Amino acid sequence: MSTFSFHRFAAVLRKEWIQIRRDPMTLRMIIVLPVMQLFLFGFAINANPRNLPTGILTGTHSKYERTIISALQNTGYYDVRILASEAEAERGLAQGDLLFVVNIPSNFDRAVDRGEKPTILVDADATDPQAIGFATAALGAITATLNRDLPPIFQTQPTATPFQFEVHGRYNPEQLTALNIVPGLIGIVLTISTLLITTLSITRERERGTMENLLAMPVRPIEVMLAKIVPYVVVGYVQVALIMTISALVFQLPMRGSLVLLLFGLGLFIASNLALGLTFSSIATNQMQAMQMAQFTLLPSFLLSGFMFPFKGMPVWAQWAGELFPITHLLRIVRGVLLKGNGLTDVVPEMWPIALFTLVVVAVAVWSYRETLD
Repeated sequence: MSTFSFHRFAAVLRKEWIQIRRDPMTLRMIIVLPVMQLFLFGFAINANPRNLPTGILTGTHSKYERTIISALQNTGYYDVRILASEAEAERGLAQGDLLFVVNIPSNFDRAVDRGEKPTILVDADATDPQAIGFATAALGAITATLNRDLPPIFQTQPTATPFQFEVHGRYNPEQLTALNIVPGLIGIVLTISTLLITTLSITRERERGTMENLLAMPVRPIEVMLAKIVPYVVVGYVQVALIMTISALVFQLPMRGSLVLLLFGLGLFIASNLALGLTFSSIATNQMQAMQMAQFTLLPSFLLSGFMFPFKGMPVWAQWAGELFPITHLLRIVRGVLLKGNGLTDVVPEMWPIALFTLVVVAVAVWSYRETLD
């Protein structure tokens, strides 16, 4: 037995191949996961976002203003739309529908012709400094676009600028990266902890042999699901309290909105992750399969949520895919409540997708829950 036997090696190797073929789900994960990573990193991730939603506030639509709007569009960074009022602009910035609002002052043409160098105010949503960095840097070159329309005084003074932009970083004036990353980490930590915990709950019962006791009890599947979810909701809130306390003391994270509203949104998100974990645990036949399902979900949810890369910089198909994940909506809720002071009307459009996702996965979990060991 001390010498190497190719015959014994081949027998064990054949046994392992048979075992792999008996677990087709694992084989699919091995193939699909790297393909998914390739497409996500190759097509969906963009650190230099373009076509960012931009609102224009102007009253006259004069020749110079039309030139500036065209120049903004030609940079490729601004997807311009005309706004009807300042209230619409504020609502768009608060809800994340707009990243920029360009406010062109009244009598802009007249001020340029007089050489008064008027200022165009640009309100930028600075909750994600990376998303607006390249776009704001491109503003410096736009002042030269008026040269062909300028009065003679500026044509003889090529170094003079007919107007100037003043960028106002809203919600995060200093554009601190921590104020963008730390609120996002709340969602990331909750996703990892709550999803992985419940992903193993039912498969662990099967592998430890305690599932027979659970099945022998006079309880319905929905009762089992709720009993497994509720304790971890409390654990999730403990994690939230810990993260919020450290963030406020160490990173000076503000609380500009309602704490009660934030906690309600977080509770909804925790429930959605716990329900998803139970669904994976109900479908999988062992703990390895359950963990593979969780990993298959974690990667796209992190990459497509707007936590690591600007959401508006992704292609449309990637944004549609990102809207399916609860963490995408939670990040908007957390950043909106903490940094923007958003109220109920601003966060409801982000809450109902999380609630719908939770109901769907709970229904799938109850449907796939097996009341027998066969």
